[in-house]
Amino acid sequence: MSSSGFSWWEYIWGFLWTSYAASVVPALRLIGVPFLFPSLSVFDRWCGEMKEQLSPLLAGHSSNDAGKGRSSLSGVKITYGFSLVKGRANHPMEDYHVAKFIQIRGQELGLFAIFDGHLGDDVPAYLQKHLFTNILKEEDFWNDPGGAIFKAYGKTDKAILSQSPDLGQGGSTAVTAILMNGRRLWIANIGDSRAVLAKGREVIQLTVDHEPSTERGSIENRGGFVSNMPDKSLKSHLSSDPDVRFEDVTADCDLLILASDGLWKVMSNEEAVDIARKAKDPQAAARLLTAEAVNKASKDDISCIVVQLRAQRCDGCGRP
Repeated sequence: MSSSGFSWWEYIWGFLWTSYAASVVPALRLIGVPFLFPSLSVFDRWCGEMKEQLSPLLAGHSSNDAGKGRSSLSGVKITYGFSLVKGRANHPMEDYHVAKFIQIRGQELGLFAIFDGHLGDDVPAYLQKHLFTNILKEEDFWNDPGGAIFKAYGKTDKAILSQSPDLGQGGSTAVTAILMNGRRLWIANIGDSRAVLAKGREVIQLTVDHEPSTERGSIENRGGFVSNMPDKSLKSHLSSDPDVRFEDVTADCDLLILASDGLWKVMSNEEAVDIARKAKDPQAAARLLTAEAVNKASKDDISCIVVQLRAQRCDGCGRP
């Protein structure tokens, strides 16, 4: 299993698909693919579906990643897009993300997260692979999602500390969102990555910033999410508990934005929502936001996920 959470056979399959798409697909379209598909439109739709399913594999973890996806619920049009841009520092990209829909126990869960690494990418890569798995493994998740999220954050934090020799001197913030059946939303965070909800005329910050100036200096000395340093002696004196919040997704909720502090350091919540609402789709919105952060001279890695919660017109909220 690679550090980004995909098995090696998945990467091989992704490589084979890219090779196939680059060489065989044009040839098949040229001859009309009568032996496999009834029409070119059906063939093109199949190629699009394959590309969407494999987009997390094809994107990998480069310094400039982008992608998109959508809910499969009937009668519900929820789409998302993401964009990750490497900062100006001369070290590899340290931000990781999760953006996907899964089906489990007859329910659809949208899983979204930004992990902003510090002093290396081992801890955010670990969180990308394990945090949502740990949340969903909690016995009381379906009865008490908020409590399960709280417990899983703590257990994952302890697991990171127990593996400090392997994970090294690094750490990560975390902001996670779980969207259940497009109707109920749970947000949790540790650190200064943030989630913002656009709800009609309101712009609501769903997370609590744990500012580096007030917390990171001391937290870096004890380990865990914000930083996994060797000195664990202060662990019992410092809180690593996440802030967890529930939100009903009502008809006037139209956008959810998750982003690292590379974005929030250079623009307000309201600015981010205004920019996202001007885009044609969530992926374009995420790209616009990261590009604007770069234009505003953000030096950090910049990661952003935009979830469009509904497709209907939002009268009076500034959305076209």
